[in-house]
Amino acid sequence: MSSEVSARRDAKKLVRSPSGLRMVPEHRAFGSPFGLEEPQWVPDKECRRCMQCDAKFDFLTRKHHCRRCGKCFCTKCCSQKVPLRRMCFVDPVRQCAECALVSHKEAEFYDKQLKVLLSGATFLVTFGNSEKSETMICRLSNNQRYLFLDGDSHYEIEIAQISTVQILTEGFPPGEKDTHAYTSLLGNQPVFEGRRAVTLSICLAYRWPGHSRSSLHSSPALGAGGNARATGMFLQYMVPGTEGVTQLKLTAAEDANVGRRQAVAWLVAMHKAAKLLYESRDQ
Repeated sequence: MSSEVSARRDAKKLVRSPSGLRMVPEHRAFGSPFGLEEPQWVPDKECRRCMQCDAKFDFLTRKHHCRRCGKCFCTKCCSQKVPLRRMCFVDPVRQCAECALVSHKEAEFYDKQLKVLLSGATFLVTFGNSEKSETMICRLSNNQRYLFLDGDSHYEIEIAQISTVQILTEGFPPGEKDTHAYTSLLGNQPVFEGRRAVTLSICLAYRWPGHSRSSLHSSPALGAGGNARATGMFLQYMVPGTEGVTQLKLTAAEDANVGRRQAVAWLVAMHKAAKLLYESRDQ
């Protein structure tokens, strides 16, 4: 990829919206898949009372719009100003209590996991049904739209074209449920002997009409603090201009060196990213 194309993908501009200043992509087509569109505000004439506590708006009780959901609230129910990175706001913006809680949780992803994904890690990569693996560095692009794989060859996988992410794990107690198990949008799941697969569908629902959704199951978290340890990742994705689904598998090295720890941290961050996209598919 040329530096000119890369710069075009990453270019940003400052715009002013009714909710505040936003630093958005220069070209809309290069927006981050983690981003959210600004909501339509509930018209003032349709909102006579707070949509949380039902307080009547008057000269003393002012109405405010939550910048995340667009609903009307009184000052008491919409007093927090919280960073809203997913809408590209430069400064913290007013949000209702429910939305502020969600935004606070998402801040951890932007402050920690996203940096890990951008830094990348080294994996053994297997494409399709091949028995040969290639050592490659996998990282998220600066505009967060692609997974880059670099080794002897260079590959780019668009996040929007990924239909299934499975985080391969080990260390579950016998009979333990998989962590964050979702039904794949594509239905059929491969079986990996001796390891469990954590399935996360990360495509937004509107991109794949006609497919059913699934529920979330609670179980221990991935990473150093939980019982389960991430060992690899399985992806299914579409290649524009081709038919069918392509797949690849990333495997962390077996030795316990710094490279493996970075790979495990990257897998955990990818798990968080997939979960974030899946849970916000209706936003």
